[in-house]
Amino acid sequence: MHESSHYLVARLLGVRTGRFSLIPRPLEDGRLQLGYVETAKTDFLRDALIGIAPLITGGLFVAYAGMARLSLPSLWDNLSIEGQNTAVETIAQLSKLPDFWLWFYLIFAISSTMMPSPSDRRAWLPVVFVVTLLIGVGLLAGAGPWMLQHLAEPLNTALRSVSVVFAISLAVHILLVFPFFFTRRILERLTGHAVV
Repeated sequence: MHESSHYLVARLLGVRTGRFSLIPRPLEDGRLQLGYVETAKTDFLRDALIGIAPLITGGLFVAYAGMARLSLPSLWDNLSIEGQNTAVETIAQLSKLPDFWLWFYLIFAISSTMMPSPSDRRAWLPVVFVVTLLIGVGLLAGAGPWMLQHLAEPLNTALRSVSVVFAISLAVHILLVFPFFFTRRILERLTGHAVV
């Protein structure tokens, strides 16, 4: 989904693409590159949009899977209301949902790979600078009350939506941190190699 997002947004924005790979390959510095998309050099706005595409598509998928397929908001409601099920009972009920393990795995895998890489973020600084400059000019021109009236609510809604996506991702990762930690330790003892 990460590389496909880059590719599709580049094509939608009219940016030429070169080689495209979804096959993992080791890099010289010991890291593993999971895939890549080569895009032609373009302006910083299109470059920033191409770079942020995996975060947006991954976030939309995590929100859909967590809210529509796993009903995580109702899980939170059950846990937050006194007298309701305990966390263990609620999670046990959740695991009985159809295709729970598939959706759980997809949330984990996609949320783990949706964060933009350093090369994806290289055009963000100019965009942040331009947006900050525009807001500053608007404030100096006296548009502060207008911005507060017209932009505060949509911005608040957007930030709440982003927090839901990251909360779903965090919850899934917290559930897996201990099993992965112990699996890693066992693999290190069995193989004699450090598992990074």
